[in-house]
Amino acid sequence: MTPNVAAASDASRAEVMASVDSTPARSEFIIADISCDNAWLSMAAAEAPSLRDWA
Repeated sequence: MTPNVAAASDASRAEVMASVDSTPARSEFIIADISCDNAWLSMAAAEAPSLRDWA
């Protein structure tokens, strides 16, 4: 089933979390909206922007 990318979302109810999942091979930076199924992304932690990049 294809997700409905045009569906309206209520950002006031979003619960977004971030974490770093480390393995011996590499570390992954993960951001997830835990209030919505399958709403997450990950990237290599070394490639993730730092907080200074957002300031």
